[in-house]
Amino acid sequence: MSLLLVGLNHETAPVAVRERVSFAPEQLPEGLRDACALPGISEVVILSTCNRTEIIVAGDDSTGAPVVGAWLETFRALPQGELAPNLYSLQGQEAMRHLVRVASGLDSLVMGEPQILGQFKTAVGEARRAGTVGGELGRTLDQVLAVAKRVRTESGIGQNPVSVAFAAVRLARHIFDDFSQTTALLIGAGEMIELVARHLKEAGVPRLIIANRTVGRAELVAAEHGGEAIALAQIPDHLARADIVVSCTASQLPILGKGAVEQALRARRRKPMFMVDIAVPRDIEPQVAELRDVYLYSVDDLKQIIDENLRAREQAAEKAVVIVEEGVDGWLRGQRALDAVGTLRDYRSQAERLRDQELERALKSLRGGAEPEEVLAQFGRNLTNKLVHGPSIELRRAGEEGRHELLDWARRLFGLGHHGDGAP
Repeated sequence: MSLLLVGLNHETAPVAVRERVSFAPEQLPEGLRDACALPGISEVVILSTCNRTEIIVAGDDSTGAPVVGAWLETFRALPQGELAPNLYSLQGQEAMRHLVRVASGLDSLVMGEPQILGQFKTAVGEARRAGTVGGELGRTLDQVLAVAKRVRTESGIGQNPVSVAFAAVRLARHIFDDFSQTTALLIGAGEMIELVARHLKEAGVPRLIIANRTVGRAELVAAEHGGEAIALAQIPDHLARADIVVSCTASQLPILGKGAVEQALRARRRKPMFMVDIAVPRDIEPQVAELRDVYLYSVDDLKQIIDENLRAREQAAEKAVVIVEEGVDGWLRGQRALDAVGTLRDYRSQAERLRDQELERALKSLRGGAEPEEVLAQFGRNLTNKLVHGPSIELRRAGEEGRHELLDWARRLFGLGHHGDGAP
């Protein structure tokens, strides 16, 4: 099998290019089957995310990157040659190494992010359903997934949060041992707040209040996460309920002042409040941090945490690289073993052909009345001579040319031991 990968990612192409070649889920079956119909290609998997589109193919040695690149342009209705500056291609061992790095998150925009492993599994599953993978490429990608799981489990590369939203939730755990009795007030309804809401629900926070200038937008986010929606003007009425407050709006003026928070603390009987202000400009007056029982963090505080965690991930990446190389070496040994299968099959076929020829000759002699003992002896001599004739010529030539390493390999191959150990 010849393994080839052709693609582009966040490092080689801007989003304006990536979005033109990405595949929506409903487009994948047609794309997979169309690519699999290309000459010389037997199996295809397409991995398409917001940060990359990669075409992974198995085929014969004539399959070239230009063929796959041209197909991608044609299928996505792009002018021929337009993608060439953005595309990269990898073959064999380098393609395998790249695939493991991608699946384990080492090649992601945010190193170690966990989503890519699930996206990789989904891509393989889609190709299986489309009938474009299942042979050698299927087994190779199963190995990729196995090594990627090892990377994530043994290196710890995904343990330290490096997104603002996840870091905010992780920080809250330092204040609350148990999220099951907490209520979170999220101010804003943009992408960042949606992400915070998702992380909070996954962490076990049961009650979410979404406050936004446009209540309709707040209702959409609240409905998705089982929360309730309020207008910004209603925040003072609900603030005392909030154990956790995360704010991220586009407001040019603070939304929460020291007085409103102080009033909420009195209503809470000094029960602690954890606050994270992700907004720039800030949504929460800095003076709020002066209040007892308030733990207020800004986006700069989170950046320090993220920077520390990035350094931790970089250290974990060193362990991950070792695991990746072990996986690639194992795959390469397997491929080399497969390369030997054809030779072994041809060698066995040759031996069986010689055996059948001599067996037919022996049977003919027996039918002619020859003595069985003589026929069997002649059969053995003839078969032995034919089996050793070709190797004998090549070994004699190797000796004449001084190719002693070939002679040593032949002794190992035929189980003859080493010179000087008593073997003839």
